[in-house]
Amino acid sequence: MAQHPAIKDTPEEWQVTATATPFTGNKTGVRTDTVVMPDGTAVTRDYQTHPGSVAVLALDEQDRVLVLNQYRHPVRQRLWEIPAGLLDVPGENPLHAAQRELYEEAHVKAEDWRVLTDVYTSPGGCDEAVRIFLARGVSEVEGERFEVFEEELDMQVERVPLADLVRGVLAGELHNTCLVVGVLSLQAALHGDGLEALRPADAPWPARPYSG
Repeated sequence: MAQHPAIKDTPEEWQVTATATPFTGNKTGVRTDTVVMPDGTAVTRDYQTHPGSVAVLALDEQDRVLVLNQYRHPVRQRLWEIPAGLLDVPGENPLHAAQRELYEEAHVKAEDWRVLTDVYTSPGGCDEAVRIFLARGVSEVEGERFEVFEEELDMQVERVPLADLVRGVLAGELHNTCLVVGVLSLQAALHGDGLEALRPADAPWPARPYSG
């Protein structure tokens, strides 16, 4: 039987002969690179620059996932999502960022953290990398809730059975990247090697190196 090479993404960087930043926003920007192709020709590639993100699939003892419903203006829809947020500080530990987002968006903490999966959201046009954590042993945080602003002012928080979310994804009813990737990855882990085989919460993340 023929042996197949390992299916694994690998680092590679083609020559860039010129670069420009035509737009810089509050958190993201646009970059234009002139990239040398394998045949020696040079072409321009425009893409969004992004600091990176974290997301949290919080699973309770009844196999329910904590989800949020929030308006997203670019797609003109209210989407069901899992808690997520930007890596605001360069080199920030993604676990600390995920714990902060879970507290701020859902007023929840968790005892057990693991890396569920890492993903590039749209590598053809954006360099955003997202680490999705699995959080278990969830409980409400005591004290006042974190103050919310703007789109988060009317955000709903619910706990939905994992099976219902999987059905919603496959039915085309749920579309948020982190939710879709998160619930399907969790389902695969549960039916595969199990949750204890997931990477530890402090696993290396070459897409967004961190320290501490």
